[in-house]
Amino acid sequence: MKLLASLASPYTRKVRVVLAEKRIDCEMEMVDVQPIDNPANRHNPLGKIPTLVLDDGTALYDSRVIVEFLDNVSPISRLIPDDNRERVQVRRWEALADGVVDAGILLRNETLRDNKEQSKAFKDKQLARMKRGMAQLAAELNGRNWCHGDRYSLADIALGCCSGWLNFRKPGDTDWLAEYPELARHHQKLMERPAFADTVPQLPK
Repeated sequence: MKLLASLASPYTRKVRVVLAEKRIDCEMEMVDVQPIDNPANRHNPLGKIPTLVLDDGTALYDSRVIVEFLDNVSPISRLIPDDNRERVQVRRWEALADGVVDAGILLRNETLRDNKEQSKAFKDKQLARMKRGMAQLAAELNGRNWCHGDRYSLADIALGCCSGWLNFRKPGDTDWLAEYPELARHHQKLMERPAFADTVPQLPK
C-alpha cells in the first residue's frame, strides 16, 4: 500500500496515527496538491490527500473511508466499535472534529488572500463554527480520559488530530488549546503515545 500524504495535513495525520496504532506497514509519498496538475490526480479525481493506493491499484479516499478500511485490515487495537450505536457515536466525534478542521482550513485560506479580497462575513462564519464545535467537544469530553466509553478509539484520534492542527496553524490568530483547557488536557495525554508524538504536523521541506 502507498499513502499519498502531506506532513501538514490533519487528515493525513489521522491515517498515519491509525497505521501506527494498527502496526500496518505502508509506503508514504509526499504530495503537493496546490498545483492543478498534481500527482494525486492519477489516483483521486478530486486531487486530494490523503489517498491510499492499495496493492491492486484501487484508490481509497477520504480519510474517514481509509481509517475504516485500515481498522478492518488488522485485528490489533480495534478503533471503531462493532456495535452499531457505539460505532455511530465514535464516528460522530470524528465528524465534529473533522468539521472544526474544515472550518479552520477555510478560515486560514481566506486570511491568506489579499486583504481587499477577504470577506469578513465569511471569516466570522467559519470562526463561529469553530468555536461552537470546540465548545461542544470540550463539553462532551467533560473530564473523561477518552472521548467515547472507557477506551481509546478513533474518536480520540480525530480529536487529537484536530487539536494538533489548531495548535500548529492557529487559525484566526487564536491559541485554541489555551481557550479550551479540557481539550488541551486530552491532547497532552495523546502526545504521550508514540503514534501521536511521531506524527506532529510539519511544514513541507
